[in-house]
Amino acid sequence: MDYKKCASEILEAIGGKENLASAAHCATRLRLVIADNSKANKQTLENIDGVKGVFEASGQLQIIIGTGTVNKVYDEFIALAGIEAASKDDVKAAAAAKSPWYKQAIKTLGDIFVPIIPAIVATGLLCGLLGGLGRAFPSLADSQFFGLLDIFSNAALTFLPILIAVSAANIFGGNIYLGAVIGMIMIHPSLINAWNVASNAETSTLWSWFGIWNIQNVGYQGHVIPVVIAVLVMSKIEKFLHKKVPETFDLFVTPLLSVLIAGFLALTIIGPVFAQLETWVLTGANKLIAIPFGIGAFLMGAAYAPTVVAGVHHMYNAIELSMLAANGQNTWMPIATAANVAQGAAALAVAFKTRQQKVKSLALPASLSAFMGITEPAIFGVNIRFVKPLVAGMIGGAFGAAVASIMKVYATANGVTGIFGFLITTQSFFGYLLTFVVATVVAFAISYIMYKDPEDAKNEVESSPVDSGKALEEGFIHSPLKGAAIAMEQVPDETFATNVLGIGVAVEPSEGKVVAPADGVVSTLFDTHHAIGLTLDDGTELLIHIGINTVELKGEGYTAHIAEGEHFKAGQTLITFDKALIESKGYKTVTPVIITNPDDFKKIEKAADGDVDFLDKLILAEK
Repeated sequence: MDYKKCASEILEAIGGKENLASAAHCATRLRLVIADNSKANKQTLENIDGVKGVFEASGQLQIIIGTGTVNKVYDEFIALAGIEAASKDDVKAAAAAKSPWYKQAIKTLGDIFVPIIPAIVATGLLCGLLGGLGRAFPSLADSQFFGLLDIFSNAALTFLPILIAVSAANIFGGNIYLGAVIGMIMIHPSLINAWNVASNAETSTLWSWFGIWNIQNVGYQGHVIPVVIAVLVMSKIEKFLHKKVPETFDLFVTPLLSVLIAGFLALTIIGPVFAQLETWVLTGANKLIAIPFGIGAFLMGAAYAPTVVAGVHHMYNAIELSMLAANGQNTWMPIATAANVAQGAAALAVAFKTRQQKVKSLALPASLSAFMGITEPAIFGVNIRFVKPLVAGMIGGAFGAAVASIMKVYATANGVTGIFGFLITTQSFFGYLLTFVVATVVAFAISYIMYKDPEDAKNEVESSPVDSGKALEEGFIHSPLKGAAIAMEQVPDETFATNVLGIGVAVEPSEGKVVAPADGVVSTLFDTHHAIGLTLDDGTELLIHIGINTVELKGEGYTAHIAEGEHFKAGQTLITFDKALIESKGYKTVTPVIITNPDDFKKIEKAADGDVDFLDKLILAEK
């Protein structure tokens, strides 16, 4: 492909370099941050040669190009735009700066929780596996080896506040070891374990504000947000002190005051207030899931994909971690799985039904990715683009989530959905399987029924086959246009007139329609739709070029009713064009019909003089 041409067209389609804020690339995509999204033409971007899909995520315009190609296009792109190459982190930061405050807050939570997911997954997988083995082999549960592994399986959740504190300090720019100390303070052994308190253990007063605000001697096991807020406060204090305390005393004074002030506030104000708020949120989520007949889960399963589109799905990490910390049962994960695999199934239906090779090549891998738990390619690359598959996925996710709720499915970790979710749902394996199947089947069926290629919708109205009443005769290329047949030498373009591209005949059209001259397949469809390449079933290769120099119109006045790689029948409408508009722009609409593989024929000559109708004999072509 022409990497520079692709880069140039992308730059133009996003509104030019003036509208570009930052650009980076990953293994498959250009990741752009643009100043004004309304100036970007997604339809134009999707039709650029080399572009396999376009979607917006996390404030970035992501253009799918492909492994091994994207870096070459990127090099040309930044050269044309006149900007410095940026890293993915730079682009993320630029995108985040444009987001509303609440999205920035939710993203921050995601940035804190995502790094600790491997620790939760590792221990959660072990917990799930031990649970399954314990049920299958009861005697194993009494062994020393099982007890040893049981320590491993709950270590991350036992000390979860410390993991969160370290990650939060890293995100907030504080000292991670001071952050760890704040986490340790909030689950110190001198405090009564919160899980024991939940089992009716007695508590005492830790601190009292004038006898009005009494703080109980209780740790913060099972809580997430209070730790994040406490570390945020500590990081702010630390950075303030670094600026104010003389360098000679900074090493001693800053850590001391940061821990002293933040620790005191954590146990007396931040912890009690935010723990209560978190408890209310968690109680609300659990009550929603527990609504009889899976109604609440049904609603959440339907709403999950739109929250991904809105970029606020990171908030679910906090809910899932709180559930795990509270009782080790993550009932949110099966709902997320139902929503994710349903979007994958909806995209898979598109891959099966579409006749557009470009859509198929994007939809199939995107659907498989969603079944593995990564939904962005399916949602942004396929489903939201065609809308109906997105709706089908929401419906499938709703039914799957309802099943999960009714079957009381839960996971022992978070951060894993889809197929790999079976590893952390061993204690409710059948329910998870049924959730997976219901979400997949419902979404696939609805998407397959509802989806139609955009061209199909046009064809139903505009593109019925020509009813000519003529039988196609072998040895002839039949006319794809209605008009006057002229010799190629009369075409006002030297390239065509001298048969550089092949041998054929031209038609001066009287009607703005091109139909298939026989059965075959579209081998090439130009982005501007002013020309189309066909391979007929008998092996004849044709180029039909509508007008002279009409590529300069950039598609204006042309409408394609078929896609590249699609099969067609004789007389089926391939392209319609606005003859009057094209001529008003100063372009001639004379249309060469060229056999581009003339070496396969022993005789090619004009078979018509004067006026021709659709499917009249136009070229004599003897093999």
